[in-house]
Amino acid sequence: MLVTPPLSLYVHLPWCVRKCPYCDFNSHEQRGALQFDAYVDALIADLDFDLPLAWGRTVHSVFFGGGTPSLFPPAAIDRFLQQASARLRFAPDVEVTLETNPGTVEHGPFAGYRAAGVNRLSFGVQSFDDGCLQRLGRIHSSGDAERAVKAAQDAGFDNLNLDLMYALPGQSLAMALADVDRAIALQPTHLSHYQLTLEPNTVFAVRTPAGLPDEDAAWDMQEACQARLADAGFAQYEVSAYARAGRQCRHNLNYWQFGDYLGIGAGAHGKLSFAHRIVRQVRHREPRLLGRDRDRVRKRLRALHDARRDRDAGAVRERLSARRRPVAGVGVAWSCAVIRGGRTRRRSGRRGRRRRRSPPP
Repeated sequence: MLVTPPLSLYVHLPWCVRKCPYCDFNSHEQRGALQFDAYVDALIADLDFDLPLAWGRTVHSVFFGGGTPSLFPPAAIDRFLQQASARLRFAPDVEVTLETNPGTVEHGPFAGYRAAGVNRLSFGVQSFDDGCLQRLGRIHSSGDAERAVKAAQDAGFDNLNLDLMYALPGQSLAMALADVDRAIALQPTHLSHYQLTLEPNTVFAVRTPAGLPDEDAAWDMQEACQARLADAGFAQYEVSAYARAGRQCRHNLNYWQFGDYLGIGAGAHGKLSFAHRIVRQVRHREPRLLGRDRDRVRKRLRALHDARRDRDAGAVRERLSARRRPVAGVGVAWSCAVIRGGRTRRRSGRRGRRRRRSPPP
């Protein structure tokens, strides 16, 4: 009898106010008023399409990624979660994460998101240095980030992640450590700490920003920041993820422990296990195509991996590399498809070092 792995649900909300010059995810700049209700309708239809593949299974985590999910009002998030929980069995302690841009939220929406069922927020802070933020093309300031985190805490959120990047244009070791210190001072439960990479099909890949730290400087930043986080009580459980005790991101862990995930929304990826095959799906990247012509979409969804391919070296490597990424394998060479919230890119490095390179789950 097949014992299926844990199941997660990834929901892609693809719009943002302005696309950052380093971003290679499926995101689209907002042009005019967003049709929130129409997109939620399309998400529900997309979920209905996959329901026969997940009957009877329990969802342990939900992750709203983007784009900028916090552009969507709490009412839209609430309607989707109500419809999804009526179709799927949600665990009583299901983790529900919403990615948040500090420049797109106010106190009111936080209370609304919490009432809708969101119990974890992930803030795309990236840096607390206003000069670095400007060079990264971010729409928020360091003050916006601090106010947003405190507003979320005031609204009752006690499970918060802050995304930070290092090896930024014009950044020194002291500046990278200052970013970590300011993040720790806000008392989050989780920190993600990534090196800036220059990905194909981005503005930075075409026009390399001036002042990028070299590899030795980037390595010094990573080691120093790792030590600072450890001293503050953040245990590293994955190459770029640090958490207080018991606050690891379940959704993230499920990816790297080869769990299953339904991926819905524009450009989302999914992976589902069956007795004799593993089905992988990729949605249309263009939001306007989501939910249209289901028969044509059905033909285009491809099962990219099955039980026969499990015997191939590529499948074996994928399983091993997914297992290596958590902290138990940080000290070995690794090369794996990084699937961040159902969005895929490839990164490679040694001893946990994240190299800047082009081209690159």
